[in-house]
Amino acid sequence: MDMLLVKKAQRNDTAAFIQLIEENKTALYKAAKSYLSSEEDIADVMQDTILSAYEHIGELKTASYFKTWLTRILINRCTDMLRQQRQTVSIELTEEPAAPQKESEYEFYELLKELPQSDRAIFLLYYGEGFNTREVAEILSMNENTVKSRLKRGRKKLAQAISY
Repeated sequence: MDMLLVKKAQRNDTAAFIQLIEENKTALYKAAKSYLSSEEDIADVMQDTILSAYEHIGELKTASYFKTWLTRILINRCTDMLRQQRQTVSIELTEEPAAPQKESEYEFYELLKELPQSDRAIFLLYYGEGFNTREVAEILSMNENTVKSRLKRGRKKLAQAISY
């Protein structure tokens, strides 16, 4: 990611901010998809995330952490939405997710279903988006050792699921 682009966006360059969002929109969608099943909810969360990021980009202290910062905002919005849904109505877990673009993505999402909901985001961020364990821990507000142990436990569970 171009740190110069982040710096421009921090100086109210709207075109630079739009370019940053374009570069990260697929990663945002995938992260939101790991939390939410409704395409409408995902769109709402992404819109809220972009608006919040635009309003607060000046508060980002380190330009190199833009993607981590943006993902953290998105995850906070997802958990807020899930909390609101639980308070008003029970969540429909039977809705099928949208079809992934590639067969390998489909297989990845099918495998993720084998994991507890709390571990899916870890796997998506680590394997799907390429964040390291420290970044995943920061995004999800967890201890890095917790992320490592959940990855290890999850890999064992997925290995068992594959061998059946």
